[in-house]
Amino acid sequence: MTPVMLRQIWSLVEGAQATTILNQDDPSLVEWLLSQLREQRSLASDEVEIISHYIRARTPLIREIAATQ
Repeated sequence: MTPVMLRQIWSLVEGAQATTILNQDDPSLVEWLLSQLREQRSLASDEVEIISHYIRARTPLIREIAATQ
């Protein structure tokens, strides 16, 4: 995963409404972030797998950031 992609993911998290993040279960949150990322760039299937894994591993942090917004 490139640094640009990482910045895009965290920018999406920081720019999202807290309720959008906090009201979703983990699989829905992963899919929502992926769909938001796909609106910004096209993703190859291997990138989708890597990004999904990355987001799943960081959902507690993502929720913590959303709760403090």
